[in-house]
Amino acid sequence: MTVESTAARKPRRSAGSKAGTTGTKRTTSTTPGKGGDPDLVQLLTPEGKRVKNAEYDAYVEDITPEQLRGLYRDMVLTRRFDAEATSLQRQGELGLWASLLGQEAAQIGSGRALDDEDYVFPTYREHGVAWCRGVDPTNLLGMFRGVNNGGWDPNGNNFHLYTIVIGSQTLHATGYAMGVAKDGADSAVIAYFGDGASSQGDVAESFTFAAVYNAPVVFFCQNNQWAISEPTEKQTRVPLYQRAQGFGFPGVRVDGNDVLACLAVTKWALERARNGEGPTLVEAFTYRMGAHTTSDDPTRYRHDDERAAWEAKDPIARLRAYLEASNHADEGFFAELEAESEALGRRVREAVRAMPDPDHFAIFENVYADGHALVDEERAQFAAYQASFADAEGGR
Repeated sequence: MTVESTAARKPRRSAGSKAGTTGTKRTTSTTPGKGGDPDLVQLLTPEGKRVKNAEYDAYVEDITPEQLRGLYRDMVLTRRFDAEATSLQRQGELGLWASLLGQEAAQIGSGRALDDEDYVFPTYREHGVAWCRGVDPTNLLGMFRGVNNGGWDPNGNNFHLYTIVIGSQTLHATGYAMGVAKDGADSAVIAYFGDGASSQGDVAESFTFAAVYNAPVVFFCQNNQWAISEPTEKQTRVPLYQRAQGFGFPGVRVDGNDVLACLAVTKWALERARNGEGPTLVEAFTYRMGAHTTSDDPTRYRHDDERAAWEAKDPIARLRAYLEASNHADEGFFAELEAESEALGRRVREAVRAMPDPDHFAIFENVYADGHALVDEERAQFAAYQASFADAEGGR
């Protein structure tokens, strides 16, 4: 069972068309769970009912039942290996894990909107986008187990290595997009970051450069309401998507738990970029259901009733309700997917436990292209340190 990397694509609009010249997109749908702003793009309600949207329907109107099932499959399998990773960390098999639980629709919807030639700059939580780009989950886990430095060739998937430094990837994405524009390539760049990262100076600088140089970049902010323990209302006085206005490019807030809306809005934003119309800020209004990372305890700073309210907006349950109501999927499909999900969990678990420890001296390789005296000195010091253990054992 497979799904195309993008849903059926509408012909691109030329520069100056309606979608390309608006400022901040406004589509009143439903008030988001927290924040009270009505300017939320939504195509699928929390109950799984399809609602129309004059601005964005064109980007998903040709989507097939098979593609809808594919989106559902992507979210289910992404959630499954994410849960397995959390369990593995609790068992001591991983040093750390940043769960995406609750953000599957934002990541799968935006990830499936990308063309193969588009380039992605993620943070450290974009496991669903990595899935869409063909990065094997075990490569992600190898990094968190400490046995590789990322585990994939960024150019092989057009998916950059995970970025731990908060917000810096937006600058990388902007610079890359400026290069794309100078090369005259018909592709776009997307940078993922969170609401907490939006307070970083790097993000503001990237907005400035992208706007001034009309860079073909989409800034995709997953507003999951919490920057570790800091709520969004302590990060900003206005909705995040409105910040784009001050930099001179469009901003739009989308229901981040609605995979169809995330697909449509991201396709629109990428189309603008490819057409030479510059950057866009997409704020996916969603919720981090789990901890910030496995070293975090969210019960210390947020209430259970808040989580319960967002559980009612679960992105996977929402799409399943729509599939069932539309007769686009039967029990056989869900049963088969459940079996596939469990098989993925077993494969990931077995692969992680079988990963060999890296060579202790590998950390000194590829630090500089042509070597460096200081690195050589540090390597020698580490070798002496390692040898001291052998000497101690030999003297017993």
